[in-house]
Amino acid sequence: QVQLVESGGGLVQAGGSLRLSCAASGSISSINTMGWYRQAPGKQRMLVATITSGARTNYADSVKGRFTISRDDAKNTMYLQMNSLKPDDTAVYYCNADVLTRDYYEANYWGKGTLVTVSS
Repeated sequence: QVQLVESGGGLVQAGGSLRLSCAASGSISSINTMGWYRQAPGKQRMLVATITSGARTNYADSVKGRFTISRDDAKNTMYLQMNSLKPDDTAVYYCNADVLTRDYYEANYWGKGTLVTVSS
């Protein structure tokens, strides 16, 4: 089994910063693409950013220049540095990862999410 646990969410004023973390644990051989998604109240879950095992990154237009995704493969951990936060960034942020387990089973996993609230 593989678990993804997000942390770092909270309440911040507009213009502020937060750093989210996603720690993967369990029977992990390697992790391919990892990503952050978010779901605002009453809206569909949407992509925020992804990072491949080769550190290639992709961002939603709404966060380009403000958010930075990174990963530490030695710790099986992914990060999202969020700067210049806006009230529209308020959402539950979810971690996602494509994992190859030690018994060579490849599957996609989700964390349970962490709430980010940006006040105006």
